[in-house]
Amino acid sequence: MSAAYHSHTAVTLAASSTSEHRPLIITLFAVFVAATLGITVWAGRQTRSAADFYAGGRQFTAFQNGLAVSGDYMSAASFLGIAGAIALFGYDGFLYSIGFLVAWLVALLLVAEPLRNSGRYTMGDVLAYRMRQRPVRTAAGVSTIIVSIFYLLAQMAGAGALVTLLLGITSDAGKILIVALVGVLMIVYVTIGGMKGTTWVQMVKAVLLIAGALLMTLMVLWKFDFNVSDLLGTAAEKSGHGSAFLEPGLKYGANGTSKLDFLSLGLALVLGTAGLPHILIRFYTVPTAKAARKSVNWAIGIIGAFYLMTIALGFGAAALIGPKNIEKPGNTAAPQLAEYLGGTGTTGGAVMLAVISAVAFATILAVVAGLTLASSSSFAHDIYANVIRKGQATEKEEMRAARWATVFIGAAAIVLGAFARDMNVAGLVALAFAVAASANLPTLLYSLFWKRFTTQGALWSIYGGLASSVILVLFSPVVSGSEKSMFKGVDFAWFPLENPGLISIPLGFLLGWIGSLLSKEEPDKGKYAELEVKSLTGIGAH
Repeated sequence: MSAAYHSHTAVTLAASSTSEHRPLIITLFAVFVAATLGITVWAGRQTRSAADFYAGGRQFTAFQNGLAVSGDYMSAASFLGIAGAIALFGYDGFLYSIGFLVAWLVALLLVAEPLRNSGRYTMGDVLAYRMRQRPVRTAAGVSTIIVSIFYLLAQMAGAGALVTLLLGITSDAGKILIVALVGVLMIVYVTIGGMKGTTWVQMVKAVLLIAGALLMTLMVLWKFDFNVSDLLGTAAEKSGHGSAFLEPGLKYGANGTSKLDFLSLGLALVLGTAGLPHILIRFYTVPTAKAARKSVNWAIGIIGAFYLMTIALGFGAAALIGPKNIEKPGNTAAPQLAEYLGGTGTTGGAVMLAVISAVAFATILAVVAGLTLASSSSFAHDIYANVIRKGQATEKEEMRAARWATVFIGAAAIVLGAFARDMNVAGLVALAFAVAASANLPTLLYSLFWKRFTTQGALWSIYGGLASSVILVLFSPVVSGSEKSMFKGVDFAWFPLENPGLISIPLGFLLGWIGSLLSKEEPDKGKYAELEVKSLTGIGAH
């Protein structure tokens, strides 16, 4: 879903209603920002060591981490995008919810427990355990930063669009100022609070998001006397597609290319989740591997419940508002529905709209903080401490490097976000998922489960997956050649699919395998045996 519907998180507002109730909206936003900053300052006072900054001191319980993982995972695309996809495309839109949920099974079965046992703070720790440290850590750091920045850029642009529309700002300077404000908040959260502050913000956001979605779900069902059949029937009738709205094929079935596109997107979402850096580092915040596994179970329960509620939100928007009144690509559906449920043009409608918009903004801030922390941690721990300083950096120096990295990454995100404020950012998120699935996941799985894997295989897999996914997206319809492209009026697209996963993910696995077979380096079987025991049993884990 993120990949296809993470473009501007715009909200269509009744102009008079919005201006009349703007003080209320601004107050709600200010209260949320003040509360989260308070949490961050409180957590920052308890951040004394590198373990505190990177992993929250490994003090979070399985439930707390499960809640934070949910908060990190359910980005604005999950809330605004999936509801919109269902409202516009019915059954095909709901397929995104399924893809997101199934992705967690991959994370649970293959990654969560071995990763918690094998590493300390970053993905690079696992990869470097049995490989040559410097080249592998450099590659892991580069991949982590690139995935995070693309994902970050989409969130920044979405936050800018959401806030500028709510506050009635139309000038370019005003929009850039909002993007800069989000970037500054993000830098403050991470530099002051570290993982502890970020985790608490994510937990608060997850509770807000679930509460907001539950309230809207109950209000939608109440409109239809809790009769789901009536809800679906009205949605199908209002959609203009009749029963086809409730059957597969409305979006992905028109031709062979669209079917391949869905397969490609699904592959990227399901496999990319287990390779997303900001999700992976969450497994280090719990004291044991058992707690890591339990936290994923909690996350599956919370996220599963949320995605079930998207059925009511999406089909509710289709039934009560009608797809014709929802702007494509559908990101306005949830806020429009909130305003309708509260009463369009009334104080109740404005309150609902403000609350749901504040929740969407909370969602963006929490995800942005997680992404920034993942990329700054990887730079400080992998590139600075282990490559530049060759393992000689003190904890204090490493944490200082992480804080400076946060400032530079935040500044880069502000600059890029300002340029991308009016762009279709769907391709950027597609790229983040595709890179994670093409570069990070093959290398992680090979490192953990294949004894013949070598340093050369790891480098081929990371850089090959990274390069192939970037190149294919650059020459896809996402960037040029269609009305929805980032650059309109030009056409240099020769790759027909919007998501490169179908090609770049198998290529990442293939290059890792070929690189290892052609390598002259003899794999260290002793180190592999150590890693295997450590990853499966937790003996010697930090």
